[in-house]
Amino acid sequence: MTATLLRRPGLGRLRTDRAPLHRICLAFVVLVVLAALLAPWIAPQDPNVVDLGDALAGPSGEHLLGVDASGRDTLARLLTGARTSLLGPLGVVAFSTLAGVAVGVTAAWRGGWLDSVLSRSTELVFAFPGLLLAILIVSVYGEGLLAPVLALAVAYLPYVSRLTRSLVLAERARPYVEAYQVQGHSGLQICLRHVLPGIAPVVLAQATVNFGYALIDLAGLSFLGLGVPALTPDWGRMVFDGQSAVQHGYPLSAVLPCLAIVLTVVAFNVVGERWADQVARRDR
Repeated sequence: MTATLLRRPGLGRLRTDRAPLHRICLAFVVLVVLAALLAPWIAPQDPNVVDLGDALAGPSGEHLLGVDASGRDTLARLLTGARTSLLGPLGVVAFSTLAGVAVGVTAAWRGGWLDSVLSRSTELVFAFPGLLLAILIVSVYGEGLLAPVLALAVAYLPYVSRLTRSLVLAERARPYVEAYQVQGHSGLQICLRHVLPGIAPVVLAQATVNFGYALIDLAGLSFLGLGVPALTPDWGRMVFDGQSAVQHGYPLSAVLPCLAIVLTVVAFNVVGERWADQVARRDR
């Protein structure tokens, strides 16, 4: 009986139940990434070719998912739009993670007044919504992908730095850090060789979740007409362009990019949370 209780069958059943969902979401993420990479070769048509004679036509042999109000092939724009829709969040996550990790490690390792200054500075960013910051910057510099990516990266940076700071503080209290210091290793060497590899799985899991949030934010900006230029295939822009089609009873060109956004965000979040759970179980 004791052995049975120690095995915690309930937890084992939970892991078994969640495993299929994780595998499905991981497969979907891989599929979306491959579609984005191979879009120029697998797209059935040029996504920007306009044919007003076929405007709002339904699915057919020539257009498998129909066309939008401008007569552009919906499938081609979905595949090509995956590139822009994933590239923007990737830039947000890359910049915010690298900068946030640098700030968090510095604050936790140096401590003292530098920790206070860096922590208070990042807390100021929390008081300003990231999406609003992106809207303000885009209104100044005009539409495009660079301005909103940088604005959202700055907005996401405090979340990464706060997480990194707490993880580094926990690692610094462990005996191995003191042992390396006694052996004469510098703080930079200890952080790069031992501390950062130890916290990397948690930071990467958080980056995966942040990717989904960034995808939503950038799609929202494109929907408002503040993201990519009008002719650039993008899922958020496709929803914006599909508004007129919905009003005329042809929702497919707007519904499909909405589904692509929702499913991609959910898939990235599930994969990120799964990685975080695996790290937590490993550290127990």
